Order: sequence, then structure tokens, then C-alpha cells
Amino acid sequence: MRYLEFRICVFISIIFLFGSCKNTSKKNTQLAQSYVKNSIEYAKGFGIHDYKDFKKLTIYTSFKGDDTRKEYFLIPKLKEIPDSLKNKNIIRTPIERMVVSSTTHIPMLELLEVENTLVGFPNTSYISSKKTRVLIADDKIKDLGQEQHINIELLIALQPELVIGFGVNNQSQVFKNIQKMGIPVVMNSDWLEKTPLGRAEWIRFFGALYDRDSTASERFRTIANNYKTIKNKLIQITDKPTVMSGALFQDVWNMPAGDSFMAHFLKDAEADYLWKDSSGTGSLSLSLESVLEKGRNAEYWISPGFYTSVNSMINDSPHYEQFSAFKTGTIYTYASKKGATGGVLYFELATTRPDLVLKDLVHIFHPTIFPKNKMTFFDKLK
Repeated sequence: MRYLEFRICVFISIIFLFGSCKNTSKKNTQLAQSYVKNSIEYAKGFGIHDYKDFKKLTIYTSFKGDDTRKEYFLIPKLKEIPDSLKNKNIIRTPIERMVVSSTTHIPMLELLEVENTLVGFPNTSYISSKKTRVLIADDKIKDLGQEQHINIELLIALQPELVIGFGVNNQSQVFKNIQKMGIPVVMNSDWLEKTPLGRAEWIRFFGALYDRDSTASERFRTIANNYKTIKNKLIQITDKPTVMSGALFQDVWNMPAGDSFMAHFLKDAEADYLWKDSSGTGSLSLSLESVLEKGRNAEYWISPGFYTSVNSMINDSPHYEQFSAFKTGTIYTYASKKGATGGVLYFELATTRPDLVLKDLVHIFHPTIFPKNKMTFFDKLK
């Protein structure tokens, strides 16, 4: 009798097992059917995949040289976490309390109208936006100290649901320490994008975290369309002025590399950047002699470091007088447009609004295209 009972139990167990596999298979099939390919068009550093009840956010690289992709599953707070995801990195959305670490994140939060969720920032004096500075003045955004030495005790007291990190390498311990305290950290690597629109599309990264995907997509489409419209106005341009950039620092001339953010802007503005064929996405380290040899007769000089006047340039180095752009007064800087506490507007807003940067540059190089344009970022050096 016991043998018969045993066989019945085994039979029932097998039926249950196959039934469970069938249900799991059906569940996986449903997930596969609800899967949508990565919707990100220009940015290479992150991807968003939509499922029926959640989104998967993938960060492909967190810092230069990193090839470890990280996946986060964004699940609305009112929905249950599926059993299949309970051991994954879960972020409950929408975020209601956030800490970010780069000024480039601020305009994106403002465009999504969620800047009121920002509770802390390292060194708030860098923030230029008048809108966010009101929140700082009202003590709604706490200063967390220096970027690499964030006051973790204060951060914990603010109870953020998420911290958006930023780092040029994996050496910094600060974000690792924050994670050890049980606070999720997602690294934002928008600065690694090679194209202006690639950087701007990171607004969709924030849109996913706030369940404002459609708003983020709409804002980005407007910026991208503006950018393309400006480029289209330059189709007939044949006269491309020669351009140089950068300045000396301790006998080394720092110049944007040929695949850098600024070099892409100059190309799209139909300017002949004299170092366009150099490799790299960062900065070149050149000698004064090599820059003089190639750039002495450049018609324009864009972004001469942090100089805001010709007098300050000459005080630092009389060699600057040897360049034609210095003699003709065609030097333009972004360093003079600052927020109330000294933050440079370009470093904060240019990533989000490449259309405005391009319009400024077109106004400089081809003044008849937008004759009434009031420049957002650049000023002629005084």
C-alpha cells in the first residue's frame, strides 16, 4: 500500500513539475513578446529596453576603459517585483529623492520638471541655474562637500532613493562607500559620448528613472530637430574659416582632440578646425612651437582656456600676441558666462542644449545666418 502511495506522490510531483515549467515557459514567452529593442538612437553609453511591467536600464560603460555592463530593472512602486528579478538590481520608480554629482545633470532634471526631487549635490557653488539656485537658497538642496570627499553621513540623513555618480576612473571609493551604506548608485557616463546629440540623449536616462519617458523623448526630439535645422542652413556654405582652440598651462598647450565634443561642434558649424585629424576624444598636450606652426594664421580662436580678457592672456604669456586671431580680436570664450556663485554655464548646460552651442558657433563663423542671435554661451574676449 505504501508503495502505491509513493508512486502516486511521484506521479503528482512530476505533473506539478511539468506544470510549473509550462507556466514559467509561458511567463518567459510573455516577457519575450513584450520586449522592445533598445530605443536609444544617438547615445552609446546606455540603453533602455521596455517590457510589459518594467524597464531594463543598461549602462554599457561607467568610465573610460570600462567594458563591464551594468543592468538595472526599473519597476514602478505600485507594481510587484517579479520572482525572476528579485536577485537583480532593482530601482523603484518614479524617484522622489535624488542626489546627483555633476552639473550636467541639473538641466536635464529641470527640463523634466523634477528638480524639486534633488536633495543633495557636492559643492553647490558650481551650479549656475537660477531655478535650482532658488532651491539651494531655500535649503532644499544640501551641499555635500567636495566631489571626491562627499559627506556620507549627511547624504545618509537625506535618505535619497538613488545617487547618480560620475567618475573618470574606478579609483574613487566614495560611490563604493555609499553603496555599502545600502543606497543604490548608478554611474552616469554622458561625458564619454562622442557626439553632441549623444550626450543630450542622456535626458532619456533620467526620464526612465522618473517614469517620464515620453516627456524626455519629446524634449530630446525638439533639441535634436533644432540641431539638424541649424545644420541644414549650412548646406550651401563653402567658405569654412580656420579655427584653433585651447591655451597654455605650465608650458603645455591643451587643445581639443579631433574626436572631442568641441571638435564635433566645430565640424557641424562648418568650420575648419586645424586639429580635426588628430585622434582621441579628450585633450591634446602640445608644445607652443607646434601650435604656432599650425595655428599662427587661424582666423578664429575658440575657447582659450579660462581667459576672459586679452590683458590676462598677455600677462600670462606674451607668445599669444604671435597669433593672427589675437591681433584681429577674433577670440571667443565660454568662461565669462557664469552663475551667481561662479559656476560656468557652458559646463552645466552645453551637454543638454547642443543646439544652442551650435547656434552660437554658427553666429560667430557665419554671422549672416543668424544675424540677430544673442549668444547663450560665448562672448568675444574683451
